[in-house]
Amino acid sequence: MGILHDDVVIFRQPEKEGDPTVITVNCPDKTGLGCDLCRIILFFGLTIVRADVSTDGKWCYIVLWVVGKEKTRWSLLKKRLVGACPSCSSASGISYYSSDFHPPKPSDLFLLKFNCYDRQGLLHDVTEALCELELVIKKVKVSTTPDGKVMDLFFITDTRELLHTEKRKEYTKEYLRGTLKDAMIDIDIELVGPAAADISACSPASSFLPAAITEEAVETGTLIRLDEVTITMDNTLSPAHTLVQIVCQDHKGLVYDIMRTFKDYNIQICYGRFYIKERGKCDIDLFITQGDGKKIVDPHKQQSLSSRLRTELLHPVRVGVESRGPDTELLVANPVELSGKGRPLVFYDITLALKRLQTCIFSAEIGRYVIGDREWEVYRILLDEGGEGLSLARKKIEEQVWKMLMGWE
Repeated sequence: MGILHDDVVIFRQPEKEGDPTVITVNCPDKTGLGCDLCRIILFFGLTIVRADVSTDGKWCYIVLWVVGKEKTRWSLLKKRLVGACPSCSSASGISYYSSDFHPPKPSDLFLLKFNCYDRQGLLHDVTEALCELELVIKKVKVSTTPDGKVMDLFFITDTRELLHTEKRKEYTKEYLRGTLKDAMIDIDIELVGPAAADISACSPASSFLPAAITEEAVETGTLIRLDEVTITMDNTLSPAHTLVQIVCQDHKGLVYDIMRTFKDYNIQICYGRFYIKERGKCDIDLFITQGDGKKIVDPHKQQSLSSRLRTELLHPVRVGVESRGPDTELLVANPVELSGKGRPLVFYDITLALKRLQTCIFSAEIGRYVIGDREWEVYRILLDEGGEGLSLARKKIEEQVWKMLMGWE
């Protein structure tokens, strides 16, 4: 079965300002496709306000209504969405989609290293530039010297798979020089190799991780009440599917959080509907099956899935602020998919929130840790607050970073 390449992903732009753009995806199905599409949409800074999904297990039809940035690069977004769909083959000079799918090889890992003079908001400006260049940050180490200079080490991969070429390297350097202007001292990009195992390797949960990051039932700082999330499962309405009904508060990446949970549990969504009602309340109806095509009838499996969904809706990311002697450290953690992919734009949102708070960053690190039975990406940001009103500042920092990550700023 084939479909014309240009018809795999179709955009319908709004007829009037303020209306959503409609994205239609029509292609062969694959495990986790919905998760992959939602991750890309989240990376492009768009919000899904409504969604309809249907599949027979072989072919899927997905419609997404999205809103977001005025300067969205729609042609590039379409290219990335098409790339996430099952592989493209060619026949008689016309591109068609086939259901053959081969996992991509690991991307090459590069070290971006530069020195510059420190200034407020510097790290966010660099992070924003890397996002615009479609360079994915895998690990970072940033430190400030006593003389006001910054040494930045970014381990990155290139979505375009072109950073090994001199043309792409020079363009990246010039783009960053244009972003940092007179603050730039020098910059270099070197190949490390295939995405190295030691870069993405996990460490056991360390004592420096606070309870706000490591505990499952964290309520402080989430700003979401437990009674604002309801999840029910029903096996009586469909002879072949389990119906999952969710009512919850909307947040940035909500559909992605649900989709990645189902992907990790090897759950197939056969039909789904999502929409936002008044005051940000969301109604979600999903008819699902297990990987073997059967209903979920085991009460323990139902409870496990329901518990995980509730956790992801209450705590899609975790935020904590801790004292480190005279210093203050901001910690943010988000779960990593079983595929190894982390949540998009977390570092971008953290640095943007701190920039708006006019809070300087002294050092920053990204690492991966095993917390419970899961892998988490943990961001450690050592802050330079100036010392006055520290208690109030810490609470304000925690809340503002949380709101930015949740899309409630």
